Amino acid sequence: MVHYADGRPIGDLTLRTLAMPSDANAAGDIFGGWVMAQMDLACGIRAAERAKGRVVTAAVKEMSFAKPMKVGDTLCIYTHVERVGRTSMTLKVEAWAQRYLSDLMEKVTHADFVMVALDSEGKPKAVPAEG
Repeated sequence: MVHYADGRPIGDLTLRTLAMPSDANAAGDIFGGWVMAQMDLACGIRAAERAKGRVVTAAVKEMSFAKPMKVGDTLCIYTHVERVGRTSMTLKVEAWAQRYLSDLMEKVTHADFVMVALDSEGKPKAVPAEG
């Protein structure tokens, strides 16, 4: 059973991946840019489902890293669609590390991502109503 050290994740588990040596610096700490890229992938998945089509990242609001990721940790990304505008969506995103060979889960970072729905020509389009 997983033990959450920092409360519980908000949102739905959208992406899980293993942190590998190629994603780390010489000390074995995972690059923050790699974590952010995985968060962006997860947002793309969730936002495309909600928009029923193509989306792009328009902005990432403030992000700071509370705890490091290490080689061997499993990165778990949780997403929640917080707000839907006419053509954009704001998603709350949390990155959690399941520590290597452990049941301990710790929150690494979180941020708000703004995603924009696009039509087939790459122009912003209205996000369809839920339903």
